[in-house]
Amino acid sequence: MFINGISSAVPRQKYTQKEVWEAISSTGDFVGLNRRSQAILRKVLLGNNGIESRYLAMDSLEEVFSADVDAAHRRFAAHAPALATEASRGALREAGLHVLQVDALIVSTCTGYLCPGLTSYVSESLGLRAGCRLLDLVGQGCGAAIPNLHTAHDLLRGQGAQHVLSVCVEICSAAYYVDDDEGVLISNCLFGDGAAAVVSGRKPIDVPVKVEWLQAATQLCPQHRELLRFEQKNGRLRNILTPEVPPLAATEAAKVLECVLKKTDIDRGMLSRWLFHAGGRNVLAELSRVFKLDADDLSLSRELLRTHGNMSSPFVLFLLERAMQSRPQAGYWWLASFGAGFSSHGALLHVG
Repeated sequence: MFINGISSAVPRQKYTQKEVWEAISSTGDFVGLNRRSQAILRKVLLGNNGIESRYLAMDSLEEVFSADVDAAHRRFAAHAPALATEASRGALREAGLHVLQVDALIVSTCTGYLCPGLTSYVSESLGLRAGCRLLDLVGQGCGAAIPNLHTAHDLLRGQGAQHVLSVCVEICSAAYYVDDDEGVLISNCLFGDGAAAVVSGRKPIDVPVKVEWLQAATQLCPQHRELLRFEQKNGRLRNILTPEVPPLAATEAAKVLECVLKKTDIDRGMLSRWLFHAGGRNVLAELSRVFKLDADDLSLSRELLRTHGNMSSPFVLFLLERAMQSRPQAGYWWLASFGAGFSSHGALLHVG
């Protein structure tokens, strides 16, 4: 499988962490929080947490912490299809592919629910042919991009498809609200909105840099499910986010890499680029420690976290897009994500 087009999209509005703090601290809900909760928000939003700004799908920050469940759903329903469509058009344009040539559309999300799923809305907006295969993948959290691409790989290899469009889109702000739960509070401070799309094909297109998908693997740890997941409470998505996640993410990511390398003749020393999902500053620190990486190895992850926050599933596709645009080094690249489940995913790419 070859990655022949990649593109990303974000909402119009970009907000600094200071602006988010000023908005949330002026709400009546903030006054109702206990002192510890207020201190957490102040520390994370105004301190050095590795994030300076985020793109959020709203016209003003006054909307963001609404307690109205229906308003949150409307935000997802309005912005998720639009961002997914924008990213998809960019990827198709880059691949030089007409919409009627797409054989399958795969959309991953975890921050909202629609029935029919997002594929129905995105396929309509793009004008895909009626016989296009549609797959909605939900509930995989931040790690979803690699399972999505792995599914595209299987469709291309065994189901007669020639071109597959993969999309990851999250409206994380649709899960924002004010509560004394620490996971909810920190989520409000870390997550941003965005979408990314990839066009993959059986054959590479005629471009200077070719990206080939070689091998991938997943490590599932259901015994750690309660450490990182969404739950439903009072009609709202409540993010369960625990301090155990950063070391767990790094440990499981190392196991995935080992699993993939065992299937190939490639050793770790042959890897020229590391593209890791950045769950947050502490996650990157643990990845650096476990993998013994230099500061430059995670510079793209760190920079994207700084400017966009943790966008959940699209994050690693944003990373890949930037890596392909910034004088890409030929050789073997490692693309890794992790998320709810607890699940960890990795893919070995060859760039040349």
